[in-house]
Amino acid sequence: MTLSVYFAGPDVFLRDARAVGAKKIQLCKALGFEGLFPLDGDASGEGAAVSIFTANRKLMNRADAGLFNLTPFRGPSADAGTVFELGYMAAQGKPIFGYTSSAVLYADRAETAMVCDGQRRDRDDYLIEDFGLTDNLMIVRAIREAGGDVAAVNTNGAPSLAAMEAFEMSLDMLERFFRHRIASTDS
Repeated sequence: MTLSVYFAGPDVFLRDARAVGAKKIQLCKALGFEGLFPLDGDASGEGAAVSIFTANRKLMNRADAGLFNLTPFRGPSADAGTVFELGYMAAQGKPIFGYTSSAVLYADRAETAMVCDGQRRDRDDYLIEDFGLTDNLMIVRAIREAGGDVAAVNTNGAPSLAAMEAFEMSLDMLERFFRHRIASTDS
């Protein structure tokens, strides 16, 4: 039986999204997994949104596990759609793993200015959570509670949105997770 892995992230917004998805599918295949890449396409409008949501949810329901690209997108945190998908799969009790090409801690990525009470705050004077994690605590804790972890690679310069190196690291973690799980059931 081939295990299927759903992977999500802002990769779908890249100009070469199809090529990035194909490479990630090949990397999955090399480890014996079926990669499920939800390419949203170029459609727009409410009808397309319903179709994309339905298709992606079907892929997540079918998947045995998930890999989530948490590279910061349009702000200091992961893509909002990716986080929804991560939560959806976590609620199903499936193993989930994350990866990012930004090893900078979440609190450090948020635009900060110290205020007189000594707490870190963003430019709008809202408190920034500082738990020493690579992203929001709910994201990282959901992954860890599901048996996974976050692979973070520090790139020189701007983070790579495709995060291929971090993807490969998380794919290796997923492979070790399933190898251990299979070994435990064989004993």
